[in-house]
Amino acid sequence: MDIQAVFQDFLTEFINYLPKLISGIIIFILTLIGSGFFAKWVRKLAKKKIESKEMLQLIFLITKWIIIIVGTIFALDQVDFDVTGFIAGLGVAGFTIGFALQDIAKNFISGIMLLYRQPFNLGEYVKVAELDGTVREINIRDTVIETRDGELVIIPNKEVFENPIINYTHSQYRRREVKIGLGYEEDAERASGIFMETIKAIDGVEVDKEITIRAEALGDSALSLSAIFWVDQQENDIFAVQSDVIKAIKTAAEEHKINLPYPIQTVLVKSLNQ
Repeated sequence: MDIQAVFQDFLTEFINYLPKLISGIIIFILTLIGSGFFAKWVRKLAKKKIESKEMLQLIFLITKWIIIIVGTIFALDQVDFDVTGFIAGLGVAGFTIGFALQDIAKNFISGIMLLYRQPFNLGEYVKVAELDGTVREINIRDTVIETRDGELVIIPNKEVFENPIINYTHSQYRRREVKIGLGYEEDAERASGIFMETIKAIDGVEVDKEITIRAEALGDSALSLSAIFWVDQQENDIFAVQSDVIKAIKTAAEEHKINLPYPIQTVLVKSLNQ
């Protein structure tokens, strides 16, 4: 075999193939560059109707990757790559991989659904899957919540999507309840009136919304009362307001000589003569 002839044939084929290769490379490079600009343009248009940063970022990523995938297919087609067979192979491989990684796929799909439905936003206080805290991150795979103890909890989006979600921040007003034990010798109406005025005087309690004090049960050592009031959580720290209410009730009880008893146990000691 003439090596020179083989080299000439290879060189001839390469020269004939070179325009296709250059065309494919140019299309791929333009796709990488253009995908970012086009995705930003789409995000800018969507921003007029969508305020959520998480949803806008999702739109940006989906648009960018769709353009990259389509551009890559066109680039491969330029170099006579069997795109149809490749896509068919990806379909079979994708089914196999998807079955093996179905939990990851469920979390991914759940993440997209959460970003679309937006049951909560960053910085809001929520309860998800028996955990409550402030939402710090919303990712495609998981959601990060910071508890009141400062712990960061990573919850798979599948668990978030399948469990009830309580968004405490979404509402302007939150109802709070304080339990009071009142001595049986006390006048319940008088004590309730004093406690009612005390609660109304606390800064942060909504006086325009109903404040009630109800008798709930006849306890072992006291009449059980329940004081219910509302707090504008967008203007106040609800836990601080509740703390102020509790301390004010104790102070009012001391000033008006109202007995707030605590449980008492009587122990009988008998002497056994031997």
